[in-house]
Formats: sequence, structure tokens, C-alpha cells
Amino acid sequence: MGAPCFFYLFCSHFLFPMKFSLFIPGIIWFIISTILLALPGNDLPKSSFFNFPYFDKIVHFSIFFLLTFFFSLPFTPPRPQQAFKHWIMCIAISVLAYGVVMEFVQKYFVPGRSFDLFDILSDGLGSLGGMLAIIKFFGKK
Repeated sequence: MGAPCFFYLFCSHFLFPMKFSLFIPGIIWFIISTILLALPGNDLPKSSFFNFPYFDKIVHFSIFFLLTFFFSLPFTPPRPQQAFKHWIMCIAISVLAYGVVMEFVQKYFVPGRSFDLFDILSDGLGSLGGMLAIIKFFGKK
């Protein structure tokens, strides 16, 4: 099966040197997403524009799609193709794990927010979408 995900994510720099600057979009989006997911419920915008069914699920999908996409960019080819797909899968799983953790943070530490399994489903679908987009755009043709 190969090495565990954390090996690829944290040790890959030594196997295939990468520039730190390639991680900046992912780091910036991670910070923005953490702030957005940790906003208290009464600080969320209340506008008719945001008031349609499942708007929050679209937001969750988008946040996690972009997290997976941005953190996957440094691992795109010319890396070896098999390792590329493994890294992308590990990133998608790690991003989903972050989403689960953030749901517990919302439940226990953020006033006016709650734990929602459908948010986790949206997070997972967004992460999967980001993974498939990276593989489609950068995978072997």
C-alpha cells in the first residue's frame, strides 16, 4: 500500500524538494477558512442573498474544494505519477479530517454554532471534488 499519508505530506520535501512559496495559497486559504468556520453564529451575515436552502452546504463544499486544490498544487507533476495520486489522496483525507475537527470546534467552542453531519458530508464532497479537479488538470494525459 505504501507509506502512510503523514510520511508523504511531511517528508516529501526531502524526497522531492519543493519551494515553500508553493504552499502559500493553501496556507492563506486555511487561515481564512478557519476564521470563517470559527465565526460565532450571531456574526454570520444575515442578508436575503444568503437566505436560500442549503447555502451553508455550498459554502462548506467550496471551502474544502479550495483547501484540497490549493494544498495539492505543490505536489503536481513533474512528481512521479503514482506518488502524485497518493499525495493528493492523503491531502484530501487530511482536509476532511480538518473539517470533522472544525465541526467539533463549532459544537464545543463557538457560540451559536453546532455540529452538523451534513456539513461533514459537504466537506467530504468538496474535498473529493478538489482531489478530482487536481487529478483531471495535472494527472497524466
